[in-house]
Amino acid sequence: MNDIILKNEDEIKNKIYEVRGKQVMLDSDLARLYECVNGTKVINQAVRRNVERFPEDFYFQLTKEEYENLRFQIETLNHDNFLRPQLRLLNGENIDQNLKSQSVTSSLKSNYGGVRKLPYVFTEQGVAMLSSVLRTKVAAEVSIRIMRAFVEMKQYISSNLIEQKYINEIVLKDSKRIDLIESILSEFKEKNNHLFYEGQIYDAYSLLIDILKKAKKEIIIIDNYIDKNILDVLSKIDKNVLLITNKYNNNDYDKYKMQYKNINIKINNNFHDRFIILDRKILYHSGASFKDLGTKCFEISELDDKDILDKLLNKVV
Repeated sequence: MNDIILKNEDEIKNKIYEVRGKQVMLDSDLARLYECVNGTKVINQAVRRNVERFPEDFYFQLTKEEYENLRFQIETLNHDNFLRPQLRLLNGENIDQNLKSQSVTSSLKSNYGGVRKLPYVFTEQGVAMLSSVLRTKVAAEVSIRIMRAFVEMKQYISSNLIEQKYINEIVLKDSKRIDLIESILSEFKEKNNHLFYEGQIYDAYSLLIDILKKAKKEIIIIDNYIDKNILDVLSKIDKNVLLITNKYNNNDYDKYKMQYKNINIKINNNFHDRFIILDRKILYHSGASFKDLGTKCFEISELDDKDILDKLLNKVV
């Protein structure tokens, strides 16, 4: 496995850029992360074989102007790592065009002979879909790391940009910037019901992580099927977790317990639906198993019904 994968998600976050208002990753970077022997050729072949799974909001080719702008973003990031280019643009700052280099940035070069044509980029959903059609040995593990990197990038933008910079510096200046803050904040405003369509794997796992992080002391997860993907998510949650399930992999669980001590499993075959209970006070219902989030259309909803919550708790604790 290459050095990039062995490092933490910071390495992947540095390969997420903004194009057409979307966070994207380059095909050449993904080819290296997924250890594709023939580089982007493998990526392009996988997309062509499954073209119906890659609409324009999942995958598109850069225009010449977008290519130059992206190259400039990478060079600016290398010049000033403290503030990512997309954050500087949101802040309304003017970036000095004199910093632009005439050389081709190494991040836009392929390991297999350099850029011969305009590259393709994948959005968050496109990256998730790509992992499902690739057949490399590291596809599953790398996909999880990339999803975590996208989640952390979203959290970085919302918490650091909005709370620290905008709220502290802009609120007192003018009403137009206040309107901008409210507009950005509205994108992160929590909803009680969340509907996901096939292929929205990243969005679904992002919501799951956001929900789990709300717990202050305890999490109860009711799901008949527990796999390594869920254990990977829970390894990042510093809370006590009770898993109510019917099927799980003993080897995965035994390995997990050797390193992490926050999970206990209770066997119970009385449930069909899936639930999350936070601190025995907040209840969520999921229409799909947590191991299959985003593979088909489903909904996660918060249930504001204390009677249902109490009945569930009586069944599991």
